[in-house]
Amino acid sequence: MNGMELLLASTNPHKLREVREILEPLGISVQGLDSLNESFPEPVEDSDTFSGNAKIKAVEYARVTGRRCIADDSGLVVDALGGKPGVLSARFSGLGSNSEERDAANNVLLLKLMKDVPANKRSARFVCAICIADPDGTIVTQTTGTFEGVIGTAPCGKNGFGYDPLLFVPEANKTSAQMTPEEKNERSHRGEAVRKFAKVVRDMC
Repeated sequence: MNGMELLLASTNPHKLREVREILEPLGISVQGLDSLNESFPEPVEDSDTFSGNAKIKAVEYARVTGRRCIADDSGLVVDALGGKPGVLSARFSGLGSNSEERDAANNVLLLKLMKDVPANKRSARFVCAICIADPDGTIVTQTTGTFEGVIGTAPCGKNGFGYDPLLFVPEANKTSAQMTPEEKNERSHRGEAVRKFAKVVRDMC
C-alpha cells in the first residue's frame, strides 16, 4: 500500500494521531484537515447511525477537497442507558467550548446517570465506523469496530480522550485511558476498524 495518501476528515489531534499510528507503518500517509490551506464548512451529520455519519463526512470532504478521504464516526454505547450517548457522544452534555471542556462535561454527566447502576449492569462499548470515499462520490470501503468494557465509577488514567477514562476493560484490568497507545490501538474500536480497512485496500496501490 506504499504511496497511498488519505485526508482524515477531522481536526481532532488525538484522532489523527491514533489513525496515523496504525496506518503509517503500512505506508499510508494521513493528513488532517488542519493541513489544508483553506477551511470548509462542516457537513450536517444527521444520521442516527455511526456508519451513516461517517459516510456523510467522507463523501462531502472528498468532494470539496478533491482528495480521497477517510472519515470516522465513533462514540460510546451504554446498555443501561438504552444505547446512549451513541451518535451524540461528542456533544452529550451540550456543554464546553472546546474538546477538553466537552470531554470533561460529558464524563461528569455520564457518571451522574450511572450513579445507581449496579456493577453487573454497566456494560458498554466504543463503536467506530469508518468510510473511505473518492472525490467522485465512490465509496471505497466501509468498516466498523467495537471496544468492549464496563463503565467505571470514577475517571482513571491520563491517556486517550473522550470517555477513555471511564471505560474499564476487565480483561486488561485497566481503563482505556490507562493503556499505552500501542495497547489501545491493538484493542480499540478505531484500531479494529482501521485494520479492516487496511486489509480491504491492500491491493489498491
